[in-house]
Amino acid sequence: MLSLDPLGPEWDCPLGSKDLEEEEGPWGGGSGLPPPGFFPGSWSHEVGLDCKGSPEGAEARAWTVYYYSLLQSCLQQAGLPETQDRSQVPRTGCPGAEVTLCILGSPCTFLSVLLEGGVQSPGNMLLCLSPAWLTKVPAPGQPGEAALLVSKAVSFHPGGLTFLDDFVPPRRATYFLAGLGLGPGPGREAAELARDLTCPTGASAELARLLEDRLLTRRLLAQQGDVAVPATLAFTYKPPALLRGGDASPGLRLVELNGKEGQETLVKEEVGAFLHSEALGDALQVAVKLSGWRWRGRQALRLYPRTELDPVVDTVLALLEKLEEEESVLVEAVCPPARLPFPGSPPPGPELALRICAVVCRTQGDRPLLSKVVCGVGRGDRPLRHQNSLPRTLEVALAQCGLGEASQVTDMRRRVKAAAEAALAAVLALEAGLSAEQRGGRQARTDFLGVDFVLTVAGRALTPVALELNGGLCLEACGALEGLWAAPRPGLVAEEAAAAPLVETMLRRSARYLMEGKQLLLLGAGGVSKKFVWEAARDYGLKVPSYGPAPSKSSSQCVAVLWFLQLHLVESDPNHFASQLVQTFIHFDVTEHQRDEENARLLAELVRARGLQLDGCFSYWDDCLVLTALLCQELGLPCSPPAAMRLAKQKSRTQLHLLCRHGPPWPAPSLYAVPCCPLESEADVDKAVRQVPLPGVMKLEFGAGAVGVRLVEDAPQCHEHFSRIARDLQGEADHPGIGLGWGNAMLLMEFIEGTEHDVDLVLFGGRLLAAFVSDNGPTRLPGFTETAACMPTGLAPEQEAQLVQAAFRCCLGCGLLDGVFNVELKLTGAGPRLIEINPRMGGFYLRDWILELYGVDLLLAAAMVACGLRPALPAHPRARGHLVGIMCLVSQHLQVLSSTTSRETLQALHDQGLLRLNLLEEALVPGEYEEPYCSVACAGPSPAEARLRLLGLCQGLGIDGPHYPIAYFLSHFK
Repeated sequence: MLSLDPLGPEWDCPLGSKDLEEEEGPWGGGSGLPPPGFFPGSWSHEVGLDCKGSPEGAEARAWTVYYYSLLQSCLQQAGLPETQDRSQVPRTGCPGAEVTLCILGSPCTFLSVLLEGGVQSPGNMLLCLSPAWLTKVPAPGQPGEAALLVSKAVSFHPGGLTFLDDFVPPRRATYFLAGLGLGPGPGREAAELARDLTCPTGASAELARLLEDRLLTRRLLAQQGDVAVPATLAFTYKPPALLRGGDASPGLRLVELNGKEGQETLVKEEVGAFLHSEALGDALQVAVKLSGWRWRGRQALRLYPRTELDPVVDTVLALLEKLEEEESVLVEAVCPPARLPFPGSPPPGPELALRICAVVCRTQGDRPLLSKVVCGVGRGDRPLRHQNSLPRTLEVALAQCGLGEASQVTDMRRRVKAAAEAALAAVLALEAGLSAEQRGGRQARTDFLGVDFVLTVAGRALTPVALELNGGLCLEACGALEGLWAAPRPGLVAEEAAAAPLVETMLRRSARYLMEGKQLLLLGAGGVSKKFVWEAARDYGLKVPSYGPAPSKSSSQCVAVLWFLQLHLVESDPNHFASQLVQTFIHFDVTEHQRDEENARLLAELVRARGLQLDGCFSYWDDCLVLTALLCQELGLPCSPPAAMRLAKQKSRTQLHLLCRHGPPWPAPSLYAVPCCPLESEADVDKAVRQVPLPGVMKLEFGAGAVGVRLVEDAPQCHEHFSRIARDLQGEADHPGIGLGWGNAMLLMEFIEGTEHDVDLVLFGGRLLAAFVSDNGPTRLPGFTETAACMPTGLAPEQEAQLVQAAFRCCLGCGLLDGVFNVELKLTGAGPRLIEINPRMGGFYLRDWILELYGVDLLLAAAMVACGLRPALPAHPRARGHLVGIMCLVSQHLQVLSSTTSRETLQALHDQGLLRLNLLEEALVPGEYEEPYCSVACAGPSPAEARLRLLGLCQGLGIDGPHYPIAYFLSHFK
């Protein structure tokens, strides 16, 4: 049955037609006053809803009181405490440095977003109940744009706690989402507030107008999204530019009128042809209605039998008189409800109609992601709308209609997912071609979309047909479904929040906004494996001459490019490619680590001499970490202490320091440390053998990439390996990039059995903000070069939590309080044991994988910490799938990498989405001490599927072989 939103509660059938009056949208009735609310419950009405300096009139005040009562009613029904008024003691905060997610709209519509925001970013999700609580102020240096300041709001916190807060000084919004409308309520003021903001906005009146034009969206979905839509005949008077020209769409007929009168003959011919066309399929009825923003929720929709030509024509002609420019009259097929189960089985009762509501969000990389599906079920002979049916899951709804087989439900979910994500992809593609003015501002985007489907039969197959696009209605329906679990009881599992991906997008866009205009100094450009940094910098709007002039405000290209970073680089190699990609290049030898203190002072003088006003300084290159900390200390910039960096940089000092950390709180870091002994000379080897149980592991004190790491069984092997390293790896020239600039001292540590894991942490002010755990496959003993990896971890939640806590406590134990760190551990039968701490972002593929799976960019997080900004990260990131990868080694794959599996071949497969490639070395140069050449990974909805895809790919490419058994390396991931 046709989904009508919103519709009035009454309908009749005069003269064989059905006139269905639509209600106002959420922002208000025709009188300008809010609807009379019925809010049973008891809560305090003596709260400070007035905003100092912004007095409200009687009508605006009535809306504020109405929405406050509505919020309290929503909280009460969700089993949550009422809002506490603490506005008498204003919040001071850190204006300009805080994430501030601001929503102006109905609490009922946005409750799921608000509650999820309170979990992911406590205290930073704000609900404004009145436009008077917000102020636009001109943005310096950005003509035509304004910053949005929040003076008063309801803040959301974990557990559903809410507080009515005043902010002195006001908080600067880093993301704004508003309920929009043209009615006399606050919707019009919300539209004005959302226009031309400097901060990211998730909606604008301009974009909402496009989505509300059903003719435009249906043609968009049919042409670009390949999504099924109802057959439609449209009569339009002076159509918008986006509807002019273009290819015809199957089942969509657009008739442009040169006037609104004297069209009787044309209308009758077109309607007659449409009613008899095959495009209507099995439809027995057609609907006639107006399309356009002005008619949003304010029109009468009429249904007629398909056989009645004259009433349809008369209705079209009557509606044509109401048309204004860019509006349309639509005649569309009413998709008949699918009869479930299929013919052959007796019907279980009255024929049921099923409306499917899908919420889809824009995620990392502008990719659509289906967030949740909610269904409504009703009688097939009556209209079905959002608020006249109870929400239920797709599984329950299909079962009620007689379709309960798991395979059928899975197939339907797959179809809905594909169609919903294609719908948002089509909308995003449309927006990419619009100017900033057409979108309502440079930062205006559509970050989430509701898609309404009807389930019908097309070609003897159940097919979801997209009826309309909306925002708040589908989101509200999902929130209502989640509300069924509001008061947890034993046996009930809470529904995952539909708003989770949306809140993550809010945080991601806020992070970029907070970094606007920041000036960063980077020490060390790195090698091939760090090229992603420069690709990311371009994505983030790195201000460099080689990328051409900044796009104008009206340029469609500014959808993809946000200009805000100014990057300055210190690098030893004057010919490094990155020297041409930065605002300032400082050629300086950073390899003399015995002179780091002196070099830090010299660099500080160079920075001051050049007049650089730095906001932060950081490095992702092992060799430069201590120098970076010393330079930050000289310049007064945020960073972990140099002593902590030195401690973490030297592996034996890390372990020995932690072994002494026995005190509370328990468990102490000493529980994770492993006995070891430093080796600076041959004489130290005998001493170490007596102190450290064998077998043991010998490695370079300052090494990276597992180069020179070896399992040693007895004293002779220890002496032999020490001598070999002392002879072969004496300085940076012998193997660049692995830390030999610090010397070639070694250590012997106890070999511990267990599975190996990486934990990548984000710390700010000594608090753990995020952690990502990955699993490693078995190494090729007696060396320890990495072979395979899997993310997210396949460990039980308790074991994963143990690893995270071990990594976190070891970092704190060394004094690492601020930054992004990579901690390597083994999980033994007695719990986690530390291998080493890398006091910088994880290397190899880790940043790329975390960004792909979780939408969290460790590089951006590290840059924010370096600027003293708390990274805008979701509290509990959830992976969007699984990645399983294998390392390729020159020693094992030189032949295939030089022929069938060349770099070009792998890159082509990566571009096709068949694998994920991370190149770690530039040249295919064999050597005794090697690092992986590249990582090749496959994605899948489960680890098993990703593993099978990777195994098949490696066999086809020749990476698998008897001397490099891929199945064995992947065996840990079962």
